[in-house]
Amino acid sequence: MSFVSAIILSIIEGLTEFLPISSTAHMILAAKVLSIPQTEFVKSFEIIIQLGAICAVGVLYFNKLMKHILYWPKILSAFIPTAILGLVFYKLIKEFLLGNSFVSVLALGIGGIFFLVLEKILKGKSFKTKTLDEITYKQSFIIGLTQSVSMIPGVSRAAASIFGAMAVGIDRATAVEFSFLLAIPTMLAATALDLLKNGFSFNASQYWLLTTGFIGAFITALFAVKAFLQFVKTNTFIPFAWYRIILACLFALYMFRI
Repeated sequence: MSFVSAIILSIIEGLTEFLPISSTAHMILAAKVLSIPQTEFVKSFEIIIQLGAICAVGVLYFNKLMKHILYWPKILSAFIPTAILGLVFYKLIKEFLLGNSFVSVLALGIGGIFFLVLEKILKGKSFKTKTLDEITYKQSFIIGLTQSVSMIPGVSRAAASIFGAMAVGIDRATAVEFSFLLAIPTMLAATALDLLKNGFSFNASQYWLLTTGFIGAFITALFAVKAFLQFVKTNTFIPFAWYRIILACLFALYMFRI
């Protein structure tokens, strides 16, 4: 992987991590276009630089998290299902799913169709939970269960957790905020697990690439998070649904041509 490729992937990660379009799928497909081989390091790179994007949320929500300590038990209860399943299926995900462009394209397309169906079902629904304070432990645990589906590349961690939250009666903007906060322990754990499994066995140039990716993802995520929050206040996720479907079709044609 070159320095330029690392910058490109980091920008893609920062822009897409918190949108319901799957940052992992975008990085996998971008790597294919850029002819970056899916080596063990590249797979680790795609996991670890997500921490940069997560740190952007930590910075933006630092005061709120310090002021409302009671958010944390609920966030951690939502994290438990993904933590357990991530440990159990780590090897399967790393060896057979992560880096698989076919799985990513399929999940993007199916996810887009699923979005359209869910938006139709949720249209006009009254959401009782309208603030982070009102979220219950039962709701948070169910959100965690839905988030665990995102271990499949292309599903989107943000989409799974946001729609899971809306399904249990949490309004759109609050669901997005909770998804942001849930990303912190989720991606911290994913990064730590990958580093431990690899024994921190990266060379100097690879650490430089990881640092570049981390910084690039952090900076772009700062802007993406603010923009996405503004968007969801007055819009549905239907534009993202069509984006996913169109992107899946284009990449399917691209891969078939190759």
